[in-house]
Amino acid sequence: MSSPQIKSSEKLKLQRLSFILKTCIFATGCAAIVTEYTLATLASYLLGDSILQWTIVISLMLFSMGLGSRYSRKYEDLLLNRFILIEFGLSFLCTFSAMFCFWISAYTIHFGLVVYSLVCMIGFMTGLEIPLIMRINQTYESLRENISSVMEYDYYGGLLGGALFAFVLLPFLGLTYTPVLIGSLNLLVASLVLWHFSNHLIRPRILNIQFAVLLIISVLAFSVAKPIVLYGEQHKYKDKIIYQEQTRYQKIVVTQWKDNFWLFINGSTQFSTYDEERYHEPLVHPVMSLLKEHKDILLLGAGDGLAAREILKYSDVESLTLVDLDPAMTRLARQHKMFLEINQESLNDIRVRVLNKDAYQFMKESSDLYDAIIIDLPDPKSVSLSLLYSLGFYKMVEKHLKPFGAMVTQSTSPLYSPEAFLCIKKTMQAANFSTLPYQNSVPSMGQWGWVLGIRKKTMPAKRLKEKVIAQKSLEIETRFFNQNAMISMANFGKGLFEKEEKIEPNTQFNHNILKYYRQGSWDLY
Repeated sequence: MSSPQIKSSEKLKLQRLSFILKTCIFATGCAAIVTEYTLATLASYLLGDSILQWTIVISLMLFSMGLGSRYSRKYEDLLLNRFILIEFGLSFLCTFSAMFCFWISAYTIHFGLVVYSLVCMIGFMTGLEIPLIMRINQTYESLRENISSVMEYDYYGGLLGGALFAFVLLPFLGLTYTPVLIGSLNLLVASLVLWHFSNHLIRPRILNIQFAVLLIISVLAFSVAKPIVLYGEQHKYKDKIIYQEQTRYQKIVVTQWKDNFWLFINGSTQFSTYDEERYHEPLVHPVMSLLKEHKDILLLGAGDGLAAREILKYSDVESLTLVDLDPAMTRLARQHKMFLEINQESLNDIRVRVLNKDAYQFMKESSDLYDAIIIDLPDPKSVSLSLLYSLGFYKMVEKHLKPFGAMVTQSTSPLYSPEAFLCIKKTMQAANFSTLPYQNSVPSMGQWGWVLGIRKKTMPAKRLKEKVIAQKSLEIETRFFNQNAMISMANFGKGLFEKEEKIEPNTQFNHNILKYYRQGSWDLY
């Protein structure tokens, strides 16, 4: 064989080994970003306050990766062996991260420290990976190509990991199986190095035995993940979980006690069949009683179909458009036996059109007009939700109302978060609405509030209150709501509206409601 042929063959071999290393870094980049997002989502679900938890988790992860990268300089030899052991460690930690967090949450309220500790450990080991791969790969590529190509593959892996997490892993595997799958990916990376670099390893037999043990553990993890997570989940709720689903947008849990059911989204109570009418009847009937016509109604949120049930009690409703972001929620409302029983199959009514879209984007793009717009969206816990309580949003709502149309929005609790409640009222007033704030006691949720609005030029605020509480009877059947209830709900005691002067409206550029909401006494809730 000629010398050029030998050189060519050797060059191809080096390129192949370098490509395998870069494939490994692509896979670890994918695994790292998915692990980061999984832990952030897990922290948000278990500890609440998604913005705070994502900030803490990602910051801790990056900081720990920096520490790991710095520590890697201490490794002077056995780099391939060390890299494989790191992948073994990451595989084990990732596989059992969610299971351990859910399990420990059943026994202590300080499990946040456990989550953050896992973040630091996984971040530290992830930070070791890139420097080690670069140093190993310098045997096969020049410095210039080595640095650029390793970083390139890592970033590409991160892009794939982010897309997979958002569109595939979280919606279909949830927090139960996503960590197990990512742990298996780290194990696959270790197997690639074991297979292709066996001649360069020290004591490969021991590594193969460790790999076999971890492989068995990973297979077993798929079978025990669900019962362990469910065990931890069950301890978050007083009653038996009969349904749970992690969607792309939220965690849906349904519990049962005797003949009553509770719906929780991301751990927060949405309704209880014990008293849900005390929420949904005040949401719908005050604004509907104000109108002469109920032909076209828009409902934002309320994907469970309970508000739709109340709206459809009016015989002249011709069209009800329901806009809810999560298709899993509206699917449950249309198909699940429990939901069908309590919402009276409202979302299967031929008059109902369900759109799974973002409410803000829908209002921005739509040109339709409505007699009433009823808003039943989550509390303003984040910047994205704050937009749905902003001055710009309420101005869009006003443009979508017919000349004598009216709107109403759930407005969080005037007891636990009075400043946020008043902020919604002042923001609607800034959008040229006359407003009527009212409240009701809902045992499963506490004291809750709503704000009804109609254009100022149509009716002043004083006249609005007089007209709403003057409704002596309803043509539809209710379990709770009547004129006496409305009179009671429209009146507040001392101490609330005295604070209104200091409250500023909420805008897209100055999210005041987020500040007010977080100042609320939610620890008492």
